[in-house]
Amino acid sequence: VDCRLDQYAFICQEMNDLMTRGVRNVIEMTNRYMGRNAQFMLDVMRETGINVVACTGYYQDAFFPEHVATRSVQELAQEMVDEIEQGIDGTDLKAGIIAEIGSSEGKITPLEEKVFIAAALAHNQTGRPISTHTSFSTMGLEQLALLQAHGVDLSRVTVGHCDLKDNLDNILKMIDLGAYVQFDTIGKNSYYPDEKRIAMLHALRDRGLLNRVMLSMDITRRSHLKANGGYGYDYLLTTFIPQLRQSGFSQADVDVMLRENPSQFFQ
Repeated sequence: VDCRLDQYAFICQEMNDLMTRGVRNVIEMTNRYMGRNAQFMLDVMRETGINVVACTGYYQDAFFPEHVATRSVQELAQEMVDEIEQGIDGTDLKAGIIAEIGSSEGKITPLEEKVFIAAALAHNQTGRPISTHTSFSTMGLEQLALLQAHGVDLSRVTVGHCDLKDNLDNILKMIDLGAYVQFDTIGKNSYYPDEKRIAMLHALRDRGLLNRVMLSMDITRRSHLKANGGYGYDYLLTTFIPQLRQSGFSQADVDVMLRENPSQFFQ
């Protein structure tokens, strides 16, 4: 039950709080067969005025529906294309990103590889960017190699969850390939402390690489919402960014990661 992010009033309050802090766009990474609810997103947008960018794709092997194994790569790709071009689940909400396309910890299973190839085909047909899921910051380079082998321009890819371990060498290699990297589990200090995230961000800033970094939260549970005692969607803005500024980052540095890079990525 904790994983059902369907508490409408609480979600709307969180979105209103984000709006008051200047946020206008939320990227929603719940994809096919993971409880995605297009009408819920449309209702939240109408109620609060925030823009929600929905996604299409499949998450990770352990969560795949059975038909991922039986349908062809082309059929899986067409499902994604249809949600981008026509709409999701009979609504007029269209997917704006192919995400979060996931791999298991320390490996990409054959079915995950199939979904990555389908995502590449859908990207090549629609131009929509791709966001990946790495399990505990593993397999990012392998994900990029797979996408690149199927014709994807890696400047249209952002690798998710790069901030869950001491991962700087891999991050530098991914950026060198042209991809974006996401520090998108901010606030999950039980997985990896924010002070270490800040130290890695300093290392990237010192190398002049903030133009390939995006920041976000990984809000996945009811218990993450403020009304339920959690840190809430705005923790990034109310807690982490002040810590980042206090550590020596300028507002311009922050704007590159929160405004300019996402704007460029979604062009």
